[in-house]
Parts: sequence; C-alpha cells; structure tokens
Amino acid sequence: ILANLFYDVATRTSSSFTAAMERLGGSVIPINEVRYSSVSKGESLPDTVRTLECYADVVVLRHPEVGSAALAAKYAKKPVINAGDGIGEHPTQALLDSFTIKEELGHIDGLTITMLGDLKYGRTVHSLSRLLSLYKAKLNYVSPEILRMPPEIIDELSVKGVEQAEFNTIAPVLSETDVLYVTRVQKERFADLADYESVAKAYVIDPEIMRSAKDRMIVMHPLPRVTEISLEFDEDPRAAYFRQMEYGLYVRM
Repeated sequence: ILANLFYDVATRTSSSFTAAMERLGGSVIPINEVRYSSVSKGESLPDTVRTLECYADVVVLRHPEVGSAALAAKYAKKPVINAGDGIGEHPTQALLDSFTIKEELGHIDGLTITMLGDLKYGRTVHSLSRLLSLYKAKLNYVSPEILRMPPEIIDELSVKGVEQAEFNTIAPVLSETDVLYVTRVQKERFADLADYESVAKAYVIDPEIMRSAKDRMIVMHPLPRVTEISLEFDEDPRAAYFRQMEYGLYVRM
C-alpha cells in the first residue's frame, strides 16, 4: 500500500504514482487535498508521515517547502519518496528525464543538452542537471536574466568538470542541441506579477524556430505547458514530451 501525500497540486506526478502502484498490483491511499485532512488542524509533517506509515508500506510526498522530504524521512521508519519539495529537488522526474534521453537517443555521454526557460525556480532542471553531472554531457542554460540557473548549482557542476554555458536567447545553441529541455515560467513562484509578465512569453518553441535544429534530436518538457511550446509542434517526431510522460510511469513502477 502506497500513501500518496500531496500538499501541492500535481496532476501528472500524483496520477503516475497511483497508476504505477496499481499496475504493480498494489493499492493507494490518495491524499491530494491536505486542507481536508488533519493537516488543516495544524498537524506537523512528521506526525502526518508517522500516522500514514501505520497504514502504508511507502509514502510519496509532494510538499511546497525545500527539505520537506528529508524532514519526513528523518522521522519515518518506512521509505519516503520525494515527489517534489518546493523549488528544491524532483528526483523521480530527473530519473524519468534521463531515461527518456537514453530511450530516445540511445546514450547520454557526448550529448549537448540545452535547458530553456525558468531555470531559477524549476526544480526539474535542478535535479536533472545534477544527475547529468554523472555523465559526459555539455549543458547550455537559456533563460531571462532574472530566471538564471542558481549559481550554487553551476559551481557544484563546475567542480565536477561539467562543461556549461549561459545564454539569454536560444539562437546561438539550437543547431548544436541534442536535447532541448523546455520549462514553463511558473507564475505561482513570482511575488511581483509585473516580473512574471515581463518574461512569461520570452521563449516559444514552434515549427518555424525548430527548422534550425537537428533532424535527430528531442524536445522535452516536464509539463504542464502554457505558451512555451506551440500546439503546432506536437506532431513533429522530435516532440518527445508525451512519450516522456509515459516513460515516467514505467520509471515510477
């Protein structure tokens, strides 16, 4: 039995963990609206996790605060899987992303991987870049100035000898890119709406732009998307994001 404890809304992640457990023959305790649970009465995260592990064999946790999964694991006696902690990490997404690259292109070593969009708040790119540091891949970061990849991650990867470069436009790197990893600009992460509006439509991937990309490459996206990839591009064989979601089910199984 898996306890799916989601403090944040997460349609894909929650559904895929549920589907994974049920396909394996297990069952799920779904807690997707924590405001209706004891948490709304002020129960602490450690107490909630210790309660659920009395009923379940594993707890999947999505929480808005960085470090929440580590806190839960500290108090739990059963396994805790981090399904995303704020702007921190998203480990199972990184695993499914790396699996997608290997499944689609056959290998990771030697590839040029370009991450585009919100690299400051996007936990998916934080986790993926750290995982890719185990391989010999080149990483390009394309973002507005206010959404750059956190310097501590760049420094961490530099120490490991990872080749990295930063840009504010996709044009200089698209033709050399093997994997284009697109992220949405997350409105909910902005305190100032004006800041969000200034960068929300900074990058849009469409068939016209993709004419300069390689024939054999893939475009990935953790989803949901808003305007950053046009619907017209969905039929392109390089559009891997829905296949990526299906791979996520198998990885979580």
